[in-house]
Amino acid sequence: MPLLQDKIALVTGAGNGIGRAIAIGMANEGASVAAADIDLAAAQRTAEAMADKTNRALVIEADCGDVASIDRMIARTVEEFGRLDIIVNNAGVTRYSFVMDLTEADWDRIHRVNAKGVFFCLQRAAKEMIAQHKIDGSGGRIINIASIAGRGHAGSSNVAYAASKGAVMAMTMLAAHQLGPHNINVNAICPGMTMTELGERNAVGRAAARGITVAELQAEQQAGIPIRRANTPDDIAAMAVFLASPGARNITAKPIMSMAGW
Repeated sequence: MPLLQDKIALVTGAGNGIGRAIAIGMANEGASVAAADIDLAAAQRTAEAMADKTNRALVIEADCGDVASIDRMIARTVEEFGRLDIIVNNAGVTRYSFVMDLTEADWDRIHRVNAKGVFFCLQRAAKEMIAQHKIDGSGGRIINIASIAGRGHAGSSNVAYAASKGAVMAMTMLAAHQLGPHNINVNAICPGMTMTELGERNAVGRAAARGITVAELQAEQQAGIPIRRANTPDDIAAMAVFLASPGARNITAKPIMSMAGW
């Protein structure tokens, strides 16, 4: 039987990169998946990619930096599927910037989605999961996508981004303790270097600032990884599927570093 047979999953930022891979990965394991993204067309492409792999797919346009939009997203998922078993809080933003070049607008834009958005997605999903626990004891799984930037990794795109991901790691651990009695597991995946479109764009800026090519930068970064390769979105998706599966029922309050050596 597939690992997530008959489970209902919601993935934010599901239009591209890690979010897209997670949505498809959960569909492959039998879940019905709500693919949410601020880019509706991108979310639709993800839904089309998993159309023959999932019980049902739902596409939702959502701004995960807006609390009202978050509320509508969760409500729409529960209205369509009847419950919510898994949420993956993946939506996030960043840009490459030197510490002295960051502005108040940069800080607000990054934290609006990466910290505030993750918290209110977590809180709103937990509301449904607490209600489910009272009815049938099921609870749910909350998986937050953080980053090794949250531990102050020197290769992080910028300080504001690192701070936002540190916030995700902290709220993951505390929320896990407070939601545990409701049979809700809360964990974070903290990717290191991952080959996504966003990562590629940041690599262009970082390489230009140092006067080297993107290929040279990536080779240098991968040389510091024991297995000498970066993550792919599918690597992160595999971890998310595991954390949502029965085999991870006793794993909670963990920020899991997805980069060998961290």
